[in-house]
Amino acid sequence: MSRRRGERTILFPWERRRGIFALPWARTKPALAALAMIVLVGFFGMRERDRTGMRATRATLLVVHEAIDAFRADHESRCPDSLAKLQADAYLITSPTDAWGRPLQLTCPGRRNPDSYDLLSYGPSGDMRGLDRIE
Repeated sequence: MSRRRGERTILFPWERRRGIFALPWARTKPALAALAMIVLVGFFGMRERDRTGMRATRATLLVVHEAIDAFRADHESRCPDSLAKLQADAYLITSPTDAWGRPLQLTCPGRRNPDSYDLLSYGPSGDMRGLDRIE
């Protein structure tokens, strides 16, 4: 007996011919969509966390720059020995660390500005040669 085109056949579950690896797509598609959403949210969340850390570190660098400039104005344009000296002399209230908890780096005289100083953070990677340094 042959089936006509468009005619539907009702089968019991054990009568269906499926391969060994057949997936129930009605249940698999929503699970795959949920997994894709979790991956995307995780990716964008990590990227935003790094960007937020960079913004916070830039704000900290501005505060420390102002403290160093005030120290230099009071001490005949000399740089402080270290950033801890700024905190000890009450130019800074908090310890100068970046958003990842690493100390900021002060170089006096600076490499870029020989008449001044360089202040930087090694960024999220913490690598001094990394491309994500924040100056």
